[in-house]
Amino acid sequence: MKVLVTGSAGFIGSALVLQLLDRGDTVVGIDNHNDYYDPTIKEARLRRFAQHPAYTHLRIDLSNQEAIKTCFREHQPQRVVNLAAQAGVRYSIENPLAYVESNIVGFTHVLEGCRHHHVEHLVYASTSSVYGANTAMPFSIHQNVDHPLSFYAATKKANELMAHTYSHLYQLPTTGLRFFTVYGPWGRPDMALFKFTKAILAGEPIQVFNYGKHRRDFTYIDDLVEGIIRVLDCPASSNSHWNGSQPDPGTSKAPWRVYNIGNNNPVELMHYITALENALGRQAKMELLPLQPGDVPDTYADVQDLVEQFNYQPSTPIEDGIANFVAWYRDYFKI
Repeated sequence: MKVLVTGSAGFIGSALVLQLLDRGDTVVGIDNHNDYYDPTIKEARLRRFAQHPAYTHLRIDLSNQEAIKTCFREHQPQRVVNLAAQAGVRYSIENPLAYVESNIVGFTHVLEGCRHHHVEHLVYASTSSVYGANTAMPFSIHQNVDHPLSFYAATKKANELMAHTYSHLYQLPTTGLRFFTVYGPWGRPDMALFKFTKAILAGEPIQVFNYGKHRRDFTYIDDLVEGIIRVLDCPASSNSHWNGSQPDPGTSKAPWRVYNIGNNNPVELMHYITALENALGRQAKMELLPLQPGDVPDTYADVQDLVEQFNYQPSTPIEDGIANFVAWYRDYFKI
C-alpha cells in the first residue's frame, strides 16, 4: 500500500514508518519538526529511513491547508495514519492555541484530504486522557467520555467526534486509537522516562507527582506499533446492531470505531521507578509533589475489543521495556 503517516519524525510515527517500510509499503511522511522538544532527536529518528527508496519526507505543518491539499493530490495515499499532534497535558494549560492549530485545524485538513481523495482508511491517534474524570476501571471504549480534565484531552475527544461526522457524511472509514502512556527507545524527551533517566544519571532529584501514587498502563512502543498496523489493515465498518436509543460510544452505524491500545496491566509509578533504577544501576533521589492540574491519577485500558477483533496481545514486560530504553539511551548519548 501507499500510506501517509503524519508525525513521521516523532516517537511513534518514526517507529511505525520503519515497520511499514520493512513489510514493503510505500510511505509518505509529514512532519513540521517543531521545537516543542529538542528537534535534534527528530532528525536522528528520520535518518534511520530518510534514504529508503520507498520513503518520501515532507517538512510541512498540518495547519497549512494548501500544503496538505498538494500532498494528497500529488501522492494519492490509499491509507492514512494521523499521529501528528500537539502533545502534552501540562503544556495545554500554558498554550491552548497550539492545540487548536495542530489538533483541530490540522486534523480537519487531514479529514478533507481523505474525503476528497477517497482514502480507504484513516487511523488517528486519540489518547487515554479522554477518560478524564472517569474512575470506573478499566477504562472501556463503551463508557461515556464527556468530562476531559485538560484541553489536550478535549481536542482529542473533538477529533473522535470530527471523524465520526466524516464517517457518517462521506462513508470515510475512520478508526481512533486511544494510546495509553507509550514508552521505549527513541522516546520523547518531555516524557517521564526520559526525564527520570537523565536526572538519575546526573545525580539530580526527579519530580514524582501525586506522591508516586499514579498508576499508568504503560505501553511499549513495539506493541503499540503492531496494534496500529493490525488496525490499519482492517478498515472500520459499521455496527449493524447500533441503536440510537441506547447508543454505544465505541461504535456507530457509520464506518467509525475507537479502540483502547494499552498493555492492559497498570503499573504503580514507584514500581516503574524501581525498574528504571535497576536498569541504570543507580538509586533515584525523589522530590514528591502533589497531583498536577490536568493529570488523572490512574489509567487502565480495557483492550478486549482489540483482542477479540484483531488478536492484539501486548507482550513486553515493563522491566524489559525499560531496560531496552536504557540501553538505547546510553548508546544514543554515548554514556
